[in-house]
Amino acid sequence: MKKIIYSIIIFTTMIISLLTIKVKAASLDAINIETNKVTVNPGEEVTLTIEFGKSLGAYTFDIAYDNKLLEFVSASDGTPNDMSTKVRIVYYDSSGGTNTKDSLTVVFKAKEGITTSNPTDLSITAEGLANGDASEQYDDIDVPITKNITVEPVYKDYELNLQYDGEIVKNQEKEVTITTSSEMGKYYDHARLIAEVTTQTGGTVTLIGIDEQQLEHDLIQSGWGDPSGYKIGGKVEQVLKFTGLFTEAGDYQITLKLIDRDSSDTSIVEKTFDIKVVEESTVEDENNNTNTGNNTENTTENITNSTEKQEKVEELPKELPKTGINYTGIVIALIVLAILIYFTKYRKKK
Repeated sequence: MKKIIYSIIIFTTMIISLLTIKVKAASLDAINIETNKVTVNPGEEVTLTIEFGKSLGAYTFDIAYDNKLLEFVSASDGTPNDMSTKVRIVYYDSSGGTNTKDSLTVVFKAKEGITTSNPTDLSITAEGLANGDASEQYDDIDVPITKNITVEPVYKDYELNLQYDGEIVKNQEKEVTITTSSEMGKYYDHARLIAEVTTQTGGTVTLIGIDEQQLEHDLIQSGWGDPSGYKIGGKVEQVLKFTGLFTEAGDYQITLKLIDRDSSDTSIVEKTFDIKVVEESTVEDENNNTNTGNNTENTTENITNSTEKQEKVEELPKELPKTGINYTGIVIALIVLAILIYFTKYRKKK
């Protein structure tokens, strides 16, 4: 009897153990993580998609993120709890396996006001992974799975411009202004401005500028500034003054390049300008022709003025018109009237 009771106890214990033991299956090797964007601009949303590779009825996912760059927006399933630097999303299928999930999407938004390029990542861990009826449980994801993204502003291309006043004359120094500008230029730690010249004249060109340390740089021979480059990015309006000198008259092409020293001098932006250099005598002849033209215009104007004056003199009347009161006629009329009165009285007396 005791043996029977003992056997029943052992069998019952085994059954209870089998019912209560959590079955550990293989890890979720088929899990896949993707984002719909690699680069996110301020104010834009990025969606993280986690594909489980199996249907899950329960899970707890932790997604860590940089709260200086991103903010949590929403999750497709489960109950999210945003803890500032990470969001925890818990899901449990209360239907007993009829509402399992194959994936989870989590939406983040890039914060406004970001002005630099910021590589970052979304780091995912998980626990409490089980199938629909909890008959299978899966290994926790303790080693974070990361997905890299970059949060940066909408960059505008850099623009190069070369300006000068008047004509460029052979062997005469000319002030040249070179401008590098952008409303929101991409950031570079070691950018550099250089110039290249092509011409069929056989002449040489120098573009000499002086930096803030009073050091002289030939843009064509050595480039601008420190050979290792300089930082540039954001809102840029770099205005540089150079003194140009061309040894021969003719046509030249100057190509300005902004290069990235950290990327094997890759060109960030470049632009070519056509330059025409004239002989000094050509300029003098033009000035003389201009002066001659001015003198001719002045002479013609003087002749015209003289002719107009002569015409005005000829137009004057030869006899001035009589105007005002005619006193002589009045006197004569009075004398005639007096004579008539006298003779009238004299005849009456007779």
